[in-house]
Amino acid sequence: MRRALAAVLLVLLGLLCGSAAARAEPPVEIVVADGAGILDRTRLVTAVEAIDFYEPTRVAVFTYRGSAEDNLNEEVLRFARAQHPEWISGDGQKWADGLFIFAVDPVGRHVGTYMGEDRKVSLEQREDIQNASKDLLRDAQWTDGAIAGIRRGAELINQPWYRSTGFLVTAWSSAAAAVLGAAAWLIVRWRTRVAGRNELARGDASYSNVSMDLQVTELNAGTIPESSRYGSTVLEKHRTFLAKYKAATELANRAHALTPRGMSRRPNLKLVREFADASAELDALDDVIADTNALLNRGSAWASAWDRQLAPFRSDLAALEQMLSKRHAAGDSASAAALRSFRDQSHREIERWSAELAEGTISPETALDRLRDARTHLTELLKNHADTVIAGFAKTDREARLMREEMDSAQAGTKVKHGRTYEPSILGTVYPSYYFFSVPAFNTGFSTGVGSVSTARGGGSTTGYGGSGGSFSGSGSSSGF
Repeated sequence: MRRALAAVLLVLLGLLCGSAAARAEPPVEIVVADGAGILDRTRLVTAVEAIDFYEPTRVAVFTYRGSAEDNLNEEVLRFARAQHPEWISGDGQKWADGLFIFAVDPVGRHVGTYMGEDRKVSLEQREDIQNASKDLLRDAQWTDGAIAGIRRGAELINQPWYRSTGFLVTAWSSAAAAVLGAAAWLIVRWRTRVAGRNELARGDASYSNVSMDLQVTELNAGTIPESSRYGSTVLEKHRTFLAKYKAATELANRAHALTPRGMSRRPNLKLVREFADASAELDALDDVIADTNALLNRGSAWASAWDRQLAPFRSDLAALEQMLSKRHAAGDSASAAALRSFRDQSHREIERWSAELAEGTISPETALDRLRDARTHLTELLKNHADTVIAGFAKTDREARLMREEMDSAQAGTKVKHGRTYEPSILGTVYPSYYFFSVPAFNTGFSTGVGSVSTARGGGSTTGYGGSGGSFSGSGSSSGF
């Protein structure tokens, strides 16, 4: 494979050396008309100044706050006629030569690209430029989105023939396929080897912790009261602990027996990752066993153990305001007000539970019951707010179903899709991961749902300039994000 790659590279190098080198031209002028007030002007200009075009090009960035029904093309043309007539050709029918305009409407969710006749590209390439920015724009990263779109524009505008897609497809298809195939093979093997080493290090760290604490874990398990509802469930998990430890040991031996070449194979990466995940779960479980023993028996470390049980709930409460402040998150709704009220009340309740637990007026089991009930209540409030968000953003029943599916999937999602991991707490051990709807899970479902609906709305490009455009026919189009 390496010899084949080298031979193909030599052929391609010969072809390229016979072609004129592409020029690197920084923008001759950068104009930022940020009517929407969404851009970091200094960072944008600095980044665009560092982008090279194939020909001297004037770059203009235009933003304005419109609506979903607006025609961004028409708004850009209206602005140019009123504020920047130099953007329009002498006959008033085209965009000026040497010009590239990148436009964004953050409210109407449109992005557009416009070029002078000597800079124009095909409709498909304009869509390519717009698509390069859309993931960032959907996440409200307006400056980064503009930079990404302009960078992609620089790659496509006046692109030399030997760098064009058509040439690569028709003239270099075989060579390109060989190069890309060989390069992809090498890259995949390298990345697999690096990922394997990282996973092996993660597994070794967790496995070492479990091994060193093995005797202590057995002592802790031996004094957990089986009469406790929480204690009995944790003990059920412990009964398989030694078997899982033995399985993790076998995985460790197989993982460490891999050669560097073996570490580059995908099936072996799966093996190493399985070892790392198994060791991490054991490492978390032995901590839960220790906390269960300390809390239920009110040992010397009970206060620290109780704090660790509160940590996931406190984290959710702390993240609520940021969640509610997101675009389209319905932060001024009744369901949002209910979440804020619950957050403030819960902070007081946490202090009361902790004080009563310290005084001995409630049992550790009662304290855990109250924490479970509070997290269950938060789950219901988040589901209610999800209904509010969906009703506010979705325009059709189909969009509402799509968002609902993403929300439900985020709550009950798998580790592969959503990065869900075992929660190292007593409640996280007693109840399945989907029992509580956490704020991070809500954010995942919300972002994915909004992105999916926005993508579905994006549709095709709009090329016309509306009723006020007259006979204007400059090269340009816009699309939704």
